[in-house]
Amino acid sequence: MFASGVLLQLLGCILWHNWWPMLTGIMYILVPMPFIFFGSSQGNDGYALSGSSMQSGWADAGKFLTGFSAVGSIAIPAILAHAQVITIGALVMELAAALVLGGTVLVYDYASSRDS
Repeated sequence: MFASGVLLQLLGCILWHNWWPMLTGIMYILVPMPFIFFGSSQGNDGYALSGSSMQSGWADAGKFLTGFSAVGSIAIPAILAHAQVITIGALVMELAAALVLGGTVLVYDYASSRDS
């Protein structure tokens, strides 16, 4: 699934001879960073204990920044299409890539939570 998402990302650029949609690829790298840095200090259940409000605050900030980055990965191609920098076909390819890559993360999360 991941390879298909990356292929759609590249096809969105190659088929329309425009490399501006690769800005979205940068967002795919930045999306998990805030949660890795701020949200991984919690236990396995994902919920902070009631006495650790400071730890919960950092985890919440990491989740917020992750969501903000995820919205950016959808908004960048939409803004580029609205400004007529990329075509609608490239927009559709980029949104399909975002959907496939997001689905990959959800399937991985589901499979890893089932194993434990």
